[in-house]
Amino acid sequence: MRYPFICTLFLAAAAAACGGGDSGSAADAPDAPAPPPLGTASITGVVEFLGTPPVNPPIDMSDEMDCQAKYTNGPVDPRVVVTDGKLANVFVYVTSGLPEGASFAAPSTPSVIDQDGCLYIPRVLGVMVGQDLEIRNSDPLMHNIKAVPVENRGFNISQPQAGMKSTRSFRTPEIMIPLECNVHGWMHAFLGVMDHPYFAVSGEDGSFTIEGLPAGTYQVEVWHEVFGTRTGSVTVADDGTGAVDFTFEPAA
Repeated sequence: MRYPFICTLFLAAAAAACGGGDSGSAADAPDAPAPPPLGTASITGVVEFLGTPPVNPPIDMSDEMDCQAKYTNGPVDPRVVVTDGKLANVFVYVTSGLPEGASFAAPSTPSVIDQDGCLYIPRVLGVMVGQDLEIRNSDPLMHNIKAVPVENRGFNISQPQAGMKSTRSFRTPEIMIPLECNVHGWMHAFLGVMDHPYFAVSGEDGSFTIEGLPAGTYQVEVWHEVFGTRTGSVTVADDGTGAVDFTFEPAA
């Protein structure tokens, strides 16, 4: 995720819901500008993977041919995505170093997760406290999305038709909230809830960028669903960029 936010506002549609949740909607609301950044510095880095990555397990979608048809090769559960030694789907976030007392308004545009090809897209994402998470179903079949937080209130939303959308939001920072589908047991995703906008997710090339920071020294943590966490420190100057890289290895 880059700062300022670059999501596009979508209208949220009502959907059947099972269980509780902090619901909210951006429907009919004007697209308010994102709050100005605190500074002009950036943090960049690359998440590397050493050694041979584990093989992702295959998924049997033979009972869901509409999903199966979306894959040229057999679908797999994308737990570990490594390309040319670079690790994707790593959540990166600042844990300390921000000015004391700084507060941040949640953006009015939602973060989006889709159910497409009987997988959650993206696998890893983040929202700010109070920001809408828009949940979509792009498959012509029944899905549900179940959030299993510790600090926040959980929910379980049913979306039986393609094109359905629902929104939920969260009141408390939490790293990370598991998301799952009770209809298709292989479907998993992970959501980070932050009280500031200084977070990102590594891309297929392992890279990430966090922008809009004031000059200072920051502790940065990275999280991966299989390999756990790593921490690093980086110092940035006004209008400057500080680099901090991370390395993961196969689990023992």
